[in-house]
Amino acid sequence: MTLQVLRRWSFWSWLVLLTACATPQPKVSTPGADWSGRLAIQVLKDPPESLSAGFELQGSAQSGQMVLLSPIGTTLARLQWQPEFARLEQGQQQIDSTSLQHLAKGLTGTELPITALFEWMAGRPADAAGWQVDLSQHAQGRITAERRLPPPATVLRIALDR
Repeated sequence: MTLQVLRRWSFWSWLVLLTACATPQPKVSTPGADWSGRLAIQVLKDPPESLSAGFELQGSAQSGQMVLLSPIGTTLARLQWQPEFARLEQGQQQIDSTSLQHLAKGLTGTELPITALFEWMAGRPADAAGWQVDLSQHAQGRITAERRLPPPATVLRIALDR
């Protein structure tokens, strides 16, 4: 095999390999799955509050862990929970509670539909009081949910990596 043919073969092999790596893989939705991505929460009050972070989520609504990450990958906060116990760690501060919902509200400034979030990330509709979810872009890894009542209105956007 001449060097020119070898180079041409290598070029096409690399092109096929890179194309295969760049092709989005279908998301697998399984209970207790791990997810990662980015989230943005806007709480529409006076003054408005917002939170944007990367996240890594493991477990289920009953037992799990979520790590919120800065754009450069440093840990901003870690939530851990199991039945009847939840913990929020931010830097050197640690807060324990019997309610994941209470800690999540303290972190984000609003009530979040924790149980429904797991269903939504798996691509399944789930009712959550006051929330409307748009799963039409779930196949592309995008979820949008809005809450109008009770105030304050809240918009949650999730971009899933896996």
